[in-house]
Amino acid sequence: MYKKISFIFALVMVLSLVLAACGQQTVDCTKEDVFCVGQVTDVGEVDDKSFNQSAWEGLQLAGDKLDANVDYIETKDAKDYGTNIELFAEKGYDVIVTVGFGLGDATREAAEKYPEIDFIGVDQWQSPDLPELDNLVGLLFPEWKAGFQAGALAGMLTETKLLAGVYGTDLVPAVVAFGEGFEDGASYIDSEIEVITTYHPGGFATGFTDPEWGGATSKQAIEQGADVIFAAGGKTGNGGLIETANYDGVYCIGVDSDQWETVPEAHNCLVSSAMKLITPAVFDLISDSKDGAMPTGNYFGTVGLAPFHDFDGEISQDIKDTLAQIEADLLADVIKYDDFH
Repeated sequence: MYKKISFIFALVMVLSLVLAACGQQTVDCTKEDVFCVGQVTDVGEVDDKSFNQSAWEGLQLAGDKLDANVDYIETKDAKDYGTNIELFAEKGYDVIVTVGFGLGDATREAAEKYPEIDFIGVDQWQSPDLPELDNLVGLLFPEWKAGFQAGALAGMLTETKLLAGVYGTDLVPAVVAFGEGFEDGASYIDSEIEVITTYHPGGFATGFTDPEWGGATSKQAIEQGADVIFAAGGKTGNGGLIETANYDGVYCIGVDSDQWETVPEAHNCLVSSAMKLITPAVFDLISDSKDGAMPTGNYFGTVGLAPFHDFDGEISQDIKDTLAQIEADLLADVIKYDDFH
């Protein structure tokens, strides 16, 4: 009998450790003095070294600075969006961050069902044709401007006048905006530059989780003469960056975060990244929610190019000055999307 009890006790202890290692919350989020924030990822993993990870770092920052209890759920199948959101909602979480365009409908439905919970939808446009919800904000970024800066940089680096963009699914407007911006930025530098633009054909299910396709697509473009690759598509894009690093004399540009910090395998080619400053924007909105002052409708974060790191010495002052002027002109709307479309 004693051995049986000892075995059960040991089993319980092991399970407790496993749950702790998996990041499962043990606090009671329904208590007024407990602040809980949960993230539901799009299809893909929280450590995708890009989009999901940048948002999760915003939650972790809230954990450090706001004493928030933070946790995440990784979505494996798009049909589980609503279910995963409800897992946090039913536990009484104060804020739920959903990451990705594909979660837009499920996030709005949950916000209507749980008006006492604040919802932050990353890359989820809140249509003015729908009633504005007091507990829902869409976090958006001007991806076209980020892509434009990446394209301008690539346009000033290319020697072959052939560039390539390797992207996730074109069902996501943000991804298309990156692609269009990259093409427009390159043509702004030199109208004779050509861009091979390829979107992943798999839709939401596999568009951002296919590094093999990203690598193969980058390799094909390089073999055709492309000497700068812009890869924007979660793990799919990461595969493109890593493949490009195998070629001498070819640059690559990352996306969303400063991928120098997250994809060291691409250091041989990674000249910069077209950043969406997701981490500080997510943190700011969580902080606003805790203060009872979260905005509604659409909230716009900022974008910019990441540092050049080891390539800084290869980037001339003329290129740096031109990029600084382009950034200023984009910010002042001297350079506009409508000028190119």
